[in-house]
Amino acid sequence: MFALVFGAVRTRAAQVLTILLLTALAAAVAAAGPWYAFAAVGDAASAYLEVAPGTQRRVSVESRIDIKGDPDSELERFTDRVVSGLPAGLGDGFTGMAKPVSVRTGPASTNMPVAYRDGFCEHARLTGSCPSARGEIAISHETAQRLGVEAGGTLSILTSTSSGPLLLKVVALYTLADPAGTYWNNRLFRGEATLDPAFTPVGTFVHRELWTPTMAYDVVVPDSMLRGDGGFDYAAEIDAADLRLGQAQLRMGTQSRPLYQAITRDRYTILTGVLTAGVQMLILTLFAVGLAGWFTLRERRADAALLKLRGVSRFGMLRLAWGQHLVPLLLGVLIGAPVGYLLARGLAGPVAVAPDREAAVLFCAGAVAAVLFGGLAVLAAVEAAVLGRPVSALLTRSGSARGALRPAMVDVLLLAVAAAAVYQARTTGTGYGLGPAAPALVALAVGLLAARMLSRVAARAGGVALRSGRLRAGLTALRISRSPGTDRVFTLVVVAVALFVTAAGGWQAERESRDARSVADLGAERVLSVEAINRTALLNAVRAVDPDGREAMAAVWNRGGEREVLEVDTARLAAVTRWRPEYGPAADLPDAVAAATRPAIPLVTGDRLTLHARRDGPPVALRLHLQHEGTGLPVTAAFGALPAGEKTVTVPVSGCTAAPGCRVVRWELTTAPDEDGRVDPPPPGAAVTVIGLGQGGSDTGVLDAAVLGDIGRWRSATVGAGLDIVAADGSLRLAGDPNATGSLRLGVEAWTSDALPLPALLAGPAPPEWLDTEPLLQAYGEPAPLRIVNRVAALPVLGRDGLMIDLDAARRFAAESDPGGEYQVWLAPGARSTIVDDLNAAGLIVTGDATAAGYAARLGAQAPAVVVQFALVAGIAALLLAAAMLAVAVTADRRTLTEQLAALREQGLTHRVAAGTAYAGTVSLVLAGLTGGVLAGLLAVAVTGWTVPRFTDGWSVLARPAPLDAGMVALATLGALIVLGVAAWLSLSPLVRRLRADRDGTVRERG
Repeated sequence: MFALVFGAVRTRAAQVLTILLLTALAAAVAAAGPWYAFAAVGDAASAYLEVAPGTQRRVSVESRIDIKGDPDSELERFTDRVVSGLPAGLGDGFTGMAKPVSVRTGPASTNMPVAYRDGFCEHARLTGSCPSARGEIAISHETAQRLGVEAGGTLSILTSTSSGPLLLKVVALYTLADPAGTYWNNRLFRGEATLDPAFTPVGTFVHRELWTPTMAYDVVVPDSMLRGDGGFDYAAEIDAADLRLGQAQLRMGTQSRPLYQAITRDRYTILTGVLTAGVQMLILTLFAVGLAGWFTLRERRADAALLKLRGVSRFGMLRLAWGQHLVPLLLGVLIGAPVGYLLARGLAGPVAVAPDREAAVLFCAGAVAAVLFGGLAVLAAVEAAVLGRPVSALLTRSGSARGALRPAMVDVLLLAVAAAAVYQARTTGTGYGLGPAAPALVALAVGLLAARMLSRVAARAGGVALRSGRLRAGLTALRISRSPGTDRVFTLVVVAVALFVTAAGGWQAERESRDARSVADLGAERVLSVEAINRTALLNAVRAVDPDGREAMAAVWNRGGEREVLEVDTARLAAVTRWRPEYGPAADLPDAVAAATRPAIPLVTGDRLTLHARRDGPPVALRLHLQHEGTGLPVTAAFGALPAGEKTVTVPVSGCTAAPGCRVVRWELTTAPDEDGRVDPPPPGAAVTVIGLGQGGSDTGVLDAAVLGDIGRWRSATVGAGLDIVAADGSLRLAGDPNATGSLRLGVEAWTSDALPLPALLAGPAPPEWLDTEPLLQAYGEPAPLRIVNRVAALPVLGRDGLMIDLDAARRFAAESDPGGEYQVWLAPGARSTIVDDLNAAGLIVTGDATAAGYAARLGAQAPAVVVQFALVAGIAALLLAAAMLAVAVTADRRTLTEQLAALREQGLTHRVAAGTAYAGTVSLVLAGLTGGVLAGLLAVAVTGWTVPRFTDGWSVLARPAPLDAGMVALATLGALIVLGVAAWLSLSPLVRRLRADRDGTVRERG
């Protein structure tokens, strides 16, 4: 038996090679799929974890506890309770505690937390020594500048439980070493709404004033838990921990669930998408293998008839046939599986997680086994169907017409499945049930219908052409209609071309979608995350580095309020960003800001200010608050209690001599400070009229009559009782409001008004309260009036919900308050390579550097891109499979065609017509299959509603591009034509050479 098998293999090497190549191609895809999928799952999880903010990587547990003067013991008990309630395996965390206190700043006071945090000195950059003794603290550089304290100084702490101040010694100034890391993302230890915390050893909390701190335990969730390694259900575990801690009166907070869910969704999408493409490829391969077996079996009919005549049983013949097929199948698997593994390694790299690696190996083995045994089963079925025929039928080359009903029934069944898939895709989407395979099934349906139409049209057209004397066209058409298996080859070509075209179009569209999202999410091609003291320092540094406004733009992303706000330097917006139609006209906001901004008030650049004013009524004190335009630091000029009548007062002012100087922010009218430094709103009837303000000994030059007398230049507070402000006759009159009581910030201030209401672009629905009242933005200390310039579909960074305003206008309105936010510098594509160094030299600290290309690359490691990429690989494999099958069909038909053309040549057929007929049949089949495949792909997309896969996190800010771009469809069609054309040419070359040789011999005989 083995001798017969190997003898048959040697005799029919071409047929064996065909089965081997098809099997190797199928085994390569089968081995590549699982490894690629599991490697991509690991890469996708790593991409999520790499860019996830610290808030999504940690679990925080907090509780307000009365420590009763024993902070060490209470902190230890708190830690033990937390650890026992959290899931096992989380690892060690950081403990800490914080207590807000009031810090005296001259005559006023402000809030500041006093905090302890494990490992503080290792996670901060200190100027000075690490606080180690009770009562020692480290404060931030910004807090030191605001409070006017340096290292070695003392802070006076006031609390409601203290009869006197608590004095804390400042031993160091700090800046955060990694502000975006997990250590610093607990808001309890960040001064977002107040001054930055003062960090101290735990022993400081023995003071009575600090006995009721909020304790916190923060732990970073291991990557293995967030990935769900080994089937670990992180969501269920963290929900159970939340319940346990709640019962223990501990409050757990975490944003890690969305991250875990995103990774889980991505994993499901990748595995499902690759599985769908792999199953489609397996079915297509088995169909091609069966068709190839049927074509090659035509050459073995005589052998089968001879074996039957010699009395060999049907099972014996089947064993012999199996043996012949098992050799190429085994060799194909042995060749294709390593190639597929190497291909998957090249595309996706190794599988880093051990459980996934084991699963990948197991699924690879299963997929390759499915190719081997599936191919063997299909070939056995083909052999059994043919070997069951009588000897007379086996000796007839034309084959039997019996059994035509069975293929028709199969076609009807496939059409019904395709209809069901289309219905499901249209109703529930392409992500469930038969939905993922809907485009391929539609292409199959188109191919089956077109194949039957092609056979019928070719038969009729061939007869008409022959009767009219067009021999080449008639013979070509009849050959297409009468050649067995041509309809199946045509169907395979249609499906393969449709899969390849749609995969190539989807790949291109997904790349465009990723690129568009990358720029939309970042805001620009390159975005730097920076640290700055305040908005003024940020804006001044960027403008100093890029005075022309063509390379860099300052921006602040404020997410602390009810609505996200993006503050940008609108004058540079067009030069730096890639503005999209969804954002509205590019000039809307810059033009509105330019129209609303008044000419700047002259800056204070000297060390003395001279006030010309008149006081009426009871005694009052007057202060002028300024802000340095380079550093943003506050400067105060205290004119003190003004004498009655019209006087000129000159006072020193420090902090404005450095360029560019200080701008006027607000006047403050109060009573004179009492013994404790407290002040109250001005008494009824008290008023001050400012007639002029100058520097260098003159009472003019800063605020002249034109500015003082312009009511549009001044405003009171936007909430509560305010000063009565009258701007007329070249002077500004400030009078106390009799309704102003209580808080210091009510009824004492007169602000400069540079650009109010603030022009803004709005994405998303307006809040209901804006329908009846003036729009107000609650994010800048006091409500900021807005003027909505335009309602747009989306905005950069913010997406479909948020506000964009001018950074300069926002920082002028906020002035002394710090609304927080993420400080950024957006860079234009042509920004110079040294700009980061220049920004650092200008006083900014660059902490992050994100590019649109890098963002797109991270998205490329996630589900949509991974699935589309593998679909393209499967599409290329399908096209190669169709090309191989076309070569098999042409090769199997070549002997018969050669004999037929030789007979026709003897009857007078010209060589030109014979050669044309040899080419035309295959060329027509290729062109018809190519056209049908492209049309099938277009129809599949239109009928199923298939689009570029959605991002797994649900992002849908921008419309997704069309999945079949005209340019990409044309390019893919050209590629398919080349592949199929080369396969056809290689298969037809022997026949053409034979015809040429016959012609040359005929010419010599005639000569």
